[in-house]
Formats: sequence, structure tokens, C-alpha cells
Amino acid sequence: MTYKIRKAAVIGSGVMGSGIAAHLANVGIPSILLDIVPKELSETEKDKGLTLKDPTVRNRLAASAKQKLLKQKPAPLSSKTHLEMIEVGNLEDDLHKLGEVDWIIEVVVENLHVKKIVFEQVDQYRKEGTIVTSNTSGISINAMAEGRSEDFKAHFLGTHFFNPPRYLKLLEVIPTSETKPQVLQFMSEFAECVLGKGVVEAKDTPNFIANRIGTYGLLVTVQEMVKNGYSVGEVDSVTGPVIGRPKSATFRTLDVVGLDTFIHVANNVHEQVESPEKEVFEVPDFMLNMQEKGWIGSKSGQGFFLKQKKNGKSEILELNPETLEYEPRKKLKTASTELSKQAKSVQEKLKALAYADDRAGQLIWSILKPVLLFCAEKTYEIADDIKAIDDAMRWGFGWETGPFETWDAIGLEKSVERMKAEGETIPQWITEMLDSGQNQFYKQAGTTLQYYHHGDYVSAQENEKVVHLHRLKGEERVIKENTGASLINIGDDVALLEFHSPNNAIGPDIIQMIQYAIDEVETNYKGLVIGNQGKNFCVGANLMLIMMEAQDDNFFELDFMVRQFQQTMAKIRYSAKPVIVAPFNMTLGGGTEVSLPAAGLQASFETYMGLVEVGVGLIPGGGGNKELYTRLLEQTPKNAKADLQKMAIQTFETIAMAKVSTSAHEAKENGFLRPQDGISVNADHLIYDAKQQILSMYNRGYRPPQQKKIPVAGEPGYATLVLGAQTLKFGNAISDHDLKIAKKLSYVIAGGKVPEGTFVDEQYLLDLEREAFLSLAGEPLSQQRMQHMLVKGKPLRN
Repeated sequence: MTYKIRKAAVIGSGVMGSGIAAHLANVGIPSILLDIVPKELSETEKDKGLTLKDPTVRNRLAASAKQKLLKQKPAPLSSKTHLEMIEVGNLEDDLHKLGEVDWIIEVVVENLHVKKIVFEQVDQYRKEGTIVTSNTSGISINAMAEGRSEDFKAHFLGTHFFNPPRYLKLLEVIPTSETKPQVLQFMSEFAECVLGKGVVEAKDTPNFIANRIGTYGLLVTVQEMVKNGYSVGEVDSVTGPVIGRPKSATFRTLDVVGLDTFIHVANNVHEQVESPEKEVFEVPDFMLNMQEKGWIGSKSGQGFFLKQKKNGKSEILELNPETLEYEPRKKLKTASTELSKQAKSVQEKLKALAYADDRAGQLIWSILKPVLLFCAEKTYEIADDIKAIDDAMRWGFGWETGPFETWDAIGLEKSVERMKAEGETIPQWITEMLDSGQNQFYKQAGTTLQYYHHGDYVSAQENEKVVHLHRLKGEERVIKENTGASLINIGDDVALLEFHSPNNAIGPDIIQMIQYAIDEVETNYKGLVIGNQGKNFCVGANLMLIMMEAQDDNFFELDFMVRQFQQTMAKIRYSAKPVIVAPFNMTLGGGTEVSLPAAGLQASFETYMGLVEVGVGLIPGGGGNKELYTRLLEQTPKNAKADLQKMAIQTFETIAMAKVSTSAHEAKENGFLRPQDGISVNADHLIYDAKQQILSMYNRGYRPPQQKKIPVAGEPGYATLVLGAQTLKFGNAISDHDLKIAKKLSYVIAGGKVPEGTFVDEQYLLDLEREAFLSLAGEPLSQQRMQHMLVKGKPLRN
């Protein structure tokens, strides 16, 4: 049987259920969101004279959840227009609609009895072959399927999303003993390629993989804090990015998740496991007291931390677990924490901390040791291999290195010797592994990753769409490189230019490599992808360099830099071979300017794009104003007259308000992406997808665009734009310097004081842009903004 998911039903409209429906809408799959029928009227419904029989009342829970999607932060929807793809209903009047869908996902309360009742109803109404899954975070999947029809059982499995579903990559799939292998394979491929997930197959054990290990690790940390007198703030200061964990570290994570949720997850394991694991999953009394008081974290306004105002300033206090009183937040500063700051990689930081003989080192070792031993002990009970464990923790809990990768980083042999000296029992398979002379879990064989599995190393099975640039570079695929970028042969006669300067900021080194890359590709390759696999695609131009040149009054050099940037962007636009840019995450300022002139974009689903230069007292200087304006012009239907004033206003608002898209879909709405540009829902497939665009364009006989003159809004457009800015100034919404920037920007976008509809060439617009950029760079108030951004990391309003 061939499976295809065209429409889905989501049963349960809480935060998780509505979030899953939203993510389905994001990828173009309509759904029906169902919930129970309310038992009594709300006050609003009473005022309207409605009864319990009215459809609006009966569908209230699902309808209300649907509307809340528009207000939630971070946004579950990648575009507000996707809301239309979610239909609402209830579990009495609309069960027959389950026969219209291809996938039914249950997201009701975590109670086996309730779930079984729901599945009994589902079994009556679903059509044969419909896939049914549960989003449970830890209840037995096999137990849920008991008593159901044979076809139901064959098409049933667990699909455990992590919250929020749009943003967290992990999806644990949990088959039962009766799930058809084809169903498991289809759902795994669908989740990776359509939903953009990192899929890990888990066994049907309490809390599956990530929550089992994550909860264990959190409780071990809490117990260590209590035992050795660390404070909440001290623990968080060394269990975050310093060891490759999220910024929220330990206790801030608990505040975000909610202590009530965490205790529920911990209790679920506690009830189902034996000693000594049972003791670890026992929630400490002080946390139960916090729950009784309602101090459950962010949703209640206080938890392990409390934010309060003091003398007009915000102050964050930490909870003392002994007194349950709030105190000033403390941080752990030791010789090893200072040493770890000098380490370049997470692996080096871990090594520096794990073996340090100070309070930070002792804490890190006493947390890492039990977690690593627990993972080794449970690996084959809860998962098929160590890679599944590592993937689950990276994708579900945001760890930079999974447990076994962490073990490799601190040295397996050295750590096991210490564990033995401290009287720990080492799992047999680890001892056998070391005895056979193998002392690391992972190895690299060419471009293939191998991991230790039952006495041997096996190759990791990955989708061909997953490209690892660091592995390709290890294969001597680098054509040329400098400090800012590398040109890499990624196969099939396609080259890729990878930025790797600090923050991928654009400086002369990257400009030089773009020019070289296009010359090389025009001669020897089918096309060029500009992409990388850093934290962000590019956060803009090298602001420090711009500020220093401006402060030194070195405007000749600055003018040369801006001209070079503009000429290089033109080289991208008019390259004889297609250039595809693959932006992802932060793609700001110069990062957007590199993207706009390309033959096409292949954007990651999570792409936050914007021309944000006004925040540092400048305007775009690399052709961004012209490119955004011409993109809007391109969208004018053939034979229709372009509304130049409207285009100028839209361009001005996007740049002057430093609008940043919150997704690739929104980037299309803002004009940064063209309608035909691609979006990769799975970020791991981005480079592959961009490469396919190149090959497709090349095979169709790609021809670069011809230079054309551009119609501008001229003097009337300039007057309109300035009037709008002056109105904001009169209302005290902007400062005098904001108005100065707005006037310069208006002049550039309108094309100067020429008659409306005048056709000007590109160089004329670029010259206007460069003059305005240099003029603003010389302004002391703009230089203050640049300095503030570099020092504080946020814009200054002056």
C-alpha cells in the first residue's frame, strides 16, 4: 500500500495539539482540530443568548485554541494566512470526518484510560489504512493499542513531538510490536522530509529516550546542588553554553517547561522503574513545596527565579531551596570556568571543566558521571544504538554534544579509570569495548560517520539530502580558502561558498572570495551555492571595521569598501552561471544584501531576514535598497502600470522600520523572497535543495538577467516619504537623527529629485545609496549607534 498524507485530524486542542495543527498548516497540510464539547456556557455565551446546542459553543475549545495561535510567542504559524488551513470541530458532531483524513494524531490528556476511550471511537470512524498516532510523552504505546482492530494496530504508533512543535527538531517515533514496517518507514520519511524533523526511533519504554535521559540529568543536578550546597544561580552558570547546553541551563529550563509538567514526567518514570533508578526519579521535597505554592515557573510568574523591579531596574533573584526565599542571583567563578572561556570548542570546554579540581569542576564531573553511566546502561533498553541517544538529546534538549559525543570529548579511557577509582560499576559493553582496544564511540571514515555498535563500527545511515560541509572539507574538496570563506566542490559540478568569519560578518576577505568564486564557477562549474552551516547565515557587514574607518575619517577607504561590496553584489546578479543563496536563521543587513541579487534563493524554513542597518544609524550600502525595490516592481503583472509610489512606500517601510521576517514564508510576504524561491522545511536538507535548484537551472539553459533601466517615484515620491517621517517626528515617535536617516533613505528609494516615472540606471541608484551611506557613517550619532550595538548587542535610540 502507498501512503500519502493530504489531510490530518488532531484530537485535543491544547497548546501541543493546536501547535501540531499549526505546523501541519505551515507545511501545507490542512487539518481538522477536534476537542470535547463544553459542559457549561461561558459568561460571553450567556450574554449572547447562546445555548449548549449552538455549534459555536460546541466547537468553542478548538475554535478558541485556533485563535490563540495568532497571539502565541514564539509564533506557531510561519504565516498568519496558514490559520485558514485549520478547521475546527468537536468529538461528538464531527467524528465522521475522521473518515476523510489520512493521519489521525491524538494529543489528549496524559491518561491511559482516556486515550483508550478516544482510540475506541477513532477505530469506529477511521477508514482502513489511515495512520493513527499518539503524541504521548511516555505512556505505553502497546497498552494504548490493546483491544483495537487488526488494521488499527498495523497502522498505529507513537509520534512524540517536542514543544513547541514548529521549533523543536526532535520527533520520537515509537512502533508497537504490531506496527507494519512500511508504516514506520513512511512516517519516519514523512516526518523528516515534509515536517522537517530529526527522527529517532525509540522503544516503548517509560518516557522513551529524550525525556528519560533529560529528566534523569535534571534530577541528578538538583540532587547534587542540595547535597553539596550549590545555589540555583551557581548551577545555571556552569550547566548552560559553557558545557554545550542551552542558555536556559538547568533551572531556567525547569521554569520554562513548568515545574508541574516536569514533576508529572518524573513521576511517570518513578512509577514504572525499579531501584536504584527509582530513587533518582523521586522529586525532592522542596520542589513539591514549590508546586503547592504555585511557584511553577514562567507561566505563574515565579519559580526557581523571580524577576522584579528595584529602583526602576529589573533584577533577577534566585530561590534558596532550603529557606524557599528569594536571594540575589549568584554565579560560579573558578579557575576552570575562566580557563574554559579561552577554549574554542565545546569539546575543549568540557575537557577543561570535567577534570578541574575546583567547585565548578567537581559539580560538572558529579553531574556528567551518573548521566554517562545511565546512558550506557540504558542504551539498548530504550533505543537501538548510541546514535539514537545522541540525536535525541541534541534535537530534543538542545545539547550541542550528545552523551556519547560528550564521553568522546572528555576521553572514554581516562574517565572510566576515574569512575572505577571512585567505586562505580561500569556497564559490561563499555568494559568489553575498552578491552578490545576501542576507546572512542565515533570515527570518521571519509565523509561517512561511523559509531560503535555491538563490538564493531557501523556507518550511520543518513538521507542523501543531508550534507555535512565539514566532512566534505576533510575530503580535500576545498578549491580555495581565506580567513573569511572557503570555496568547496560539493559534487555534480556545483561549488559552494561557505562563510566562516566571526558571526559570518562580511568583510574584505569574504568580498574577495565571492569575486573569486564567481570567476571560478563561470569557467569550471555549473553554478554556485552561497551557504554555510554556522549558527546563522550572516549577521551583516563587519560593523567594527566600518566604525573604525569612519571614526578615523578614512572615507577614501570606506568609499572603496562600499564600491567593492556593490560591484560584488552586481557580479552575483549578472553571473553567467546561476548563483543560489541558501539563507537560514539570522540573515541580516549584508546577509540579506548577498541574498537579494541571486538567481534564486533556497531558504531554510526558519529564516529571519531583514535590512536592519537603520538600527546602527546607517542605510543598506550593498545595493539592498535597489534590490528590494526592484523585487517589488517585478511582481507587477505584465501590461499593468506599476504604482511607483506604493512600491517606494513599501520598500521604505520595510527598511526604515528594520522589519525582520519571523520565517521564510513571512520573508516572501515582505518581498525578500520571490514567489518562485524555495523553502526547505528541514534545515539539514538546505544545501542539497539549493544544489538541485542550480542543476535544474543549468539543465534548462540558464541565462543571466539583462541590465534594465528602473522607473522611480522621483520627487513626488520623495515628498510623500519625507512627509510620513515628519509626521512620526511631530508625534515624538522618532528622534531628530531618525528623521535625518529617513530623509536620506527616502532620497535613495525615490531615485532623487527627478520627475515621477523617470527611468534611471542601476549605477545611478547605487551611487545615491553609497553617498547616503558614507554621509551617515560620518555622523557622530550614527557612530554612537554602531558602538552601542558592538558593545551591548542591541540598538541605541539617540
